[in-house]
Amino acid sequence: MHHISALFRRNRHSSGMFILGLFSAALLVGAPGAHAQFGAPPTTPVHDPSALKPPPGARVAIVEFEDQECPDCAAANPLLKQAAEKYNIPWVRHDFPLPFHNWSFQAAVYARWFDTKSKKLGDDYRDSVFAGQRSIETPAQLTQFTENFAQGHGIALPFAVDPQGKLAAEVKADYALGQRIGIEHTPTIWIVTNSANGAPPYTEVVDRSRLFQLIDQALSETHGR
Repeated sequence: MHHISALFRRNRHSSGMFILGLFSAALLVGAPGAHAQFGAPPTTPVHDPSALKPPPGARVAIVEFEDQECPDCAAANPLLKQAAEKYNIPWVRHDFPLPFHNWSFQAAVYARWFDTKSKKLGDDYRDSVFAGQRSIETPAQLTQFTENFAQGHGIALPFAVDPQGKLAAEVKADYALGQRIGIEHTPTIWIVTNSANGAPPYTEVVDRSRLFQLIDQALSETHGR
């Protein structure tokens, strides 16, 4: 799990800090820098819960904030995909690319470009990146990986996938949303409901071995709604 704190201080003299400085300035001017370490608090303090609800028409959903370069996000991805398919519930995936990662922001932009072809294709790309994450170390390797993915799906990847910066703006908007909520690590995962009975409408998945149990409970609590 990548946590926003001390890893940056531990690594501040590494050569990667040059990339961090450029990326941080490009991503969020004036916003707090994102740092990381392994080990996260038991739960995320939620400051703004307005986004923690299912899409219209759904009783229960999975909401995730992810970074495509985060190893723990890659570890969680197959389980979340399995859960969404098993229970036939929405899986709402938000971008939260950590600034010290040198290709995660561009991966999020590529995913959004594939979304413009179809949402399924965009999610297939995200899943593919997570599955092949260990083979991608640099932005150039990400681009080659993405070109291969596009070709494998009969699509030509343009030289400039986001010439007007609209897709990058969407990624930054997701990052800003995560900051408003209070995201402190990736992945951050909630089971959210349309509950109106006074119970909290969201539960963070801290122990992923309980994911199915939490979904079962949420579906039971919202039965008939």
